[in-house]
This record gives sequence, structure tokens and C-alpha cells, in this order.
Amino acid sequence: MGIADISDVGLMKRLRGSERWLHALAARMYLSSPFHNPPSSGTQGGRRVRVVDATSVTEPGSTGTDWRIHYVLQLPSLECDFFEVTDASGGESYTRLPVRPGDVILGDRGYAHREGVASVLRSGGDVVVRLNASNFPLLQEGRPFDLLAALRTLNGHEPGEWCVEFEASGERHAARICAVRKSEEAAQRAKRQVQRSAAKKKRQVQPETLEMAEYIAVLTTLGEETTAAQVLEMYRARWQVELAFKRMKTLLGAGHVPKADPESARAWIYGKLLAVLLIERLIQESRLFSPWGFRLGESQPVA
Repeated sequence: MGIADISDVGLMKRLRGSERWLHALAARMYLSSPFHNPPSSGTQGGRRVRVVDATSVTEPGSTGTDWRIHYVLQLPSLECDFFEVTDASGGESYTRLPVRPGDVILGDRGYAHREGVASVLRSGGDVVVRLNASNFPLLQEGRPFDLLAALRTLNGHEPGEWCVEFEASGERHAARICAVRKSEEAAQRAKRQVQRSAAKKKRQVQPETLEMAEYIAVLTTLGEETTAAQVLEMYRARWQVELAFKRMKTLLGAGHVPKADPESARAWIYGKLLAVLLIERLIQESRLFSPWGFRLGESQPVA
């Protein structure tokens, strides 16, 4: 391209040392976005609604997770407002996220941990998270809550809800379970997935586990002014972050890092994230293009 006269080894060394620079550029992209703090970003009366998830990145020759990208989108703009890159030991948790009072954060069952949910509450936010009943014990009137027994009482495909509590760090917090019965087709598909996963791990599937696959159950800390149907509809929007990962991996090849060296791998991932955020910014800017050629409030060009 005629940009510089440098050997491939010299260029590789410079790119390897660019991790912090690329990280700073990517972070600046979402922090400086004019859409980072929209006055009304969701359905909760102007509260900021956010979706969190993580996706895996593999190194050459690997078949598992070597790196993990933790990613947060705002709704409905679908712009990233936070990311973090960790190695495989960096698990999914709400405790990773910066939370502001009023935030509503949607997450899948990987985020259904009591301490993580409690950390969001302590910061003044709320959650809507897919329940993982096996590691999120619940209480009702001081006694263990039988989730499956409650789900069996659902009438057809009408949503239901139950007030519950959970304990974290010695404190008890109020929450609600909002649930709906899946269609027959969706339930059978979910059961097959459970059976395939158990067979792969050489485990026996419990009858209760298969029965649980017939329902969608989410835990929320939102107040009762948000109905069970609204909570479940809100949870459906979590799928947007899955689509973002799909675009990231299929269009930009962000799922497989070509380097095994940790410093080089992180620099490569931050470079991919910078490209993603640049594309997001271009899309958002083009939607609100200023025909006079500059944004109001900026220094106007000299005639």
C-alpha cells in the first residue's frame, strides 16, 4: 500500500505491541458515541435497557474456548456500550459490568448467579435473566420454592408469575419468576438438545430436567408494574446480542484468532472489536446525517 517501508517481521512486532493502543481506541469508540446515553433507550419509561452475553474465540488447532469476548448492547439502538476480553477462565457474570441506577440488564442462564444479580441490585439496577434452577435456589415465605411444581400449574400458553426471594452475601432479595409453556415443537426441540448434550458428556438425563425443557422461566427484579407478559417479551430481545456475535464472526472472522501468543491474540481481538465499533458508528451517523455538513454545537466551519 506504500504506507511504510518495513519488513513483515517488523510489522508483526509493532502490531503485537499495539494491544493497549487498539484497546483504548475501541473503548473510546463506544464511550464517545452520541448514542451512548440516549434519553429513552427501552420500554421501561426511559430506563437504559441493555443485553449482555459472551462469545468464545479459539486459537489455531484449538477445539475449545481460549478467549472470551464479553459484550453489552443497548436497546433499541443495538450499539455496544461495554466490552471486555478475558481468557477462558473469565466466566459470564453480571459483576463484570458497570451498572448505573435504573439500568435493566437482560442475560441468558449463564448469568443466573445470585451474587451477580445482587451486585446489579446494589448498584441500583434490575435484571431479567433466564433462570438456571440448579444453581439458583429460591425461597417463598422462607421455605424452598418448588419451581417445577409451580410451572405445572400454568394454564396452556398463558404466562404466570410467582413472587420469590433469594439470598446472597447474607442478604435476602425480592424477585419474581415469570414463565410460559413452550409450544410442543419448541419443547421437543429443547428436549433433544438436552439429550444430545448429556450424551456428549456421558451423563444420565433426569426426568425433571427433561420436563423443565418444556418451559421458559426467567427471574426478574422489576416491580409488578411490569407484567409477566412484558417481562417475557423483553427477554426475547436478548437474542439481538446473539445476532451481533453471528455478524462479528461470519462477516469479520472474529471467532478464530490466528495467533497463540497472548499479547498478539489480544491485540488481534481488539483490532476486530475496533472494526465492529467503527461500522456501528458509521451506520448510526448515516441514519442521522446532517445536510448542513456539521453537528450542531460543534465549531462551525469558516466560510
